[in-house]
Amino acid sequence: MGIYEIPKGELIERAAKELQKVTAFQPPAWSKFVKTGMSKERQPVRDDWWFVRAAAILRRLSDADGPIGVQKLRTLYGGRKNRGHAPERFYPGSGNIIRKILQQLDKAGFAKKIEKGEHKGRAITPAGFSFLGKIADAYMKEHNITMPKLPGGELDVVEAPKEKKARAVRAKPKKAEAESADESAATEEATPTAPAAEAAPEKKARAPRKKKEEAAPAAPVAQ
Repeated sequence: MGIYEIPKGELIERAAKELQKVTAFQPPAWSKFVKTGMSKERQPVRDDWWFVRAAAILRRLSDADGPIGVQKLRTLYGGRKNRGHAPERFYPGSGNIIRKILQQLDKAGFAKKIEKGEHKGRAITPAGFSFLGKIADAYMKEHNITMPKLPGGELDVVEAPKEKKARAVRAKPKKAEAESADESAATEEATPTAPAAEAAPEKKARAPRKKKEEAAPAAPVAQ
């Protein structure tokens, strides 16, 4: 089944047309005048919007690993309301519409109620997967889309190569540092010493300065 290999919009549009043939899906009389949420300004323009929303919810159930409740779907189909000069505010979608569609999915056998731990809600059934799978297969045949298979019947899925993580530089242990110090000392001993002539000349010590001789006292002048 190529449910995940074809565009979502194309799958939902085709599923909406097929749901119109199922007797379990009947839009109520008030669906022609109701809005799909408080964030909307007007009712839907399309006449078949009920079946489109049902197909979208069924497609969403096929993606989930566990049960999905009404509150999660209300958040998914909600939106921001334009409140004029006031800041926009998010409002969830209509819970009554989603609840009625889930009940019709249960009646058609495409969904069922399950409990998984603390979570409760609906999950898609094998009949729902088969319903979407047939639509996807018909689309792939029309567009000549084929999925490569191995001789054993398994799909040829090639995984992308994973990027190698850069290794962190580890500090050398003390033993390695000691060995490197010993090796450097051994290399210094092995190298010949420079000749004495090339050694830098030592600075000569300066001779102490001679003190000036004190002048002899002058002889007295005879009167």
